[in-house]
Amino acid sequence: MKEFELIKHFFTKQTVKRKDVVFGIGDDCAVLAPIENQNLVVTTDTLVAGVHFPFETSPRAIGHKAVAVNLSDIAAMGAKPSWLSLAITLPDIDEAWLLEFSQGVFELCEFYNVELIGGDTTQGPLSITITAQGFTPKDTYLSRSGAKSGDWLYVTGDLGDAALALQQITGKVELQPQYIDTIRNKLDYPRPRVLAGQTIREYASSAIDLSDGLIADLGHLCQASNVGANVVLDALPLSNIMRDSLLAEDAIALALSGGDDYELLFTVSEDNKVGMETAMSHAATSVTCIGQINASQTISTTLNNKPISIKTVGFEHFSE
Repeated sequence: MKEFELIKHFFTKQTVKRKDVVFGIGDDCAVLAPIENQNLVVTTDTLVAGVHFPFETSPRAIGHKAVAVNLSDIAAMGAKPSWLSLAITLPDIDEAWLLEFSQGVFELCEFYNVELIGGDTTQGPLSITITAQGFTPKDTYLSRSGAKSGDWLYVTGDLGDAALALQQITGKVELQPQYIDTIRNKLDYPRPRVLAGQTIREYASSAIDLSDGLIADLGHLCQASNVGANVVLDALPLSNIMRDSLLAEDAIALALSGGDDYELLFTVSEDNKVGMETAMSHAATSVTCIGQINASQTISTTLNNKPISIKTVGFEHFSE
């Protein structure tokens, strides 16, 4: 099977056919018809085997995660996803692997009405790069740079489960057998908070998605907004599996720095707290207030109402 046969066989047969795609896969470029009075948001993410997912990860999970991490970025802007392009580097052509991988891609695309419009295929070590686009109403979007002193700090969902799964895979922790499948799904099949992002767009002052770990990504938000924050460690949302499997201090460390959560971290003013919490309850998404923004330009943490220093950091692509 050659490159163009591969593309035709695995990536042109998709359920989603959007009206704003004039011409999709099959030419030098896709032709799109953007919506009037909308902002177009664009993101690109690369996943590399052995770095962003274990080598033994199923191809369906790799396809799902490659799409999910990009849609999580779209969600953090408060946008509705629309299109994506896929560049995949493969060691060789394995038709069974490609079939399962493409199923993982299209399952998530169909759920969010996203159309694959093109991309590229090359030979080499396994890596997947996706560029995703989405829309927000004109001049209405979220960013990292809008947090103000006094805003409350919120996060969706639970933290640390994906990192716990990775520790289980690498033999650093042992989990009770009934927990393993549930916790592995948190790592392999993250749920991008697309609806939550569109919901908080009306209330939040800033937002970021959690990919590198809470402390690292909060640092990005604070730097962009020129503010500081205090995180209440007692308030961190931890799943029952985390609480049952780890000592409290180890669970907190994973929640702060584990990464791969793909939840939304966002800030809300005092005036918008009640409205946001009501709207999120209607969107069936749990949110937890974990601290408050301040003017210090540093990140502090408290436990049992007492200051506590932390040494944990998030994921770094290029570390010394």
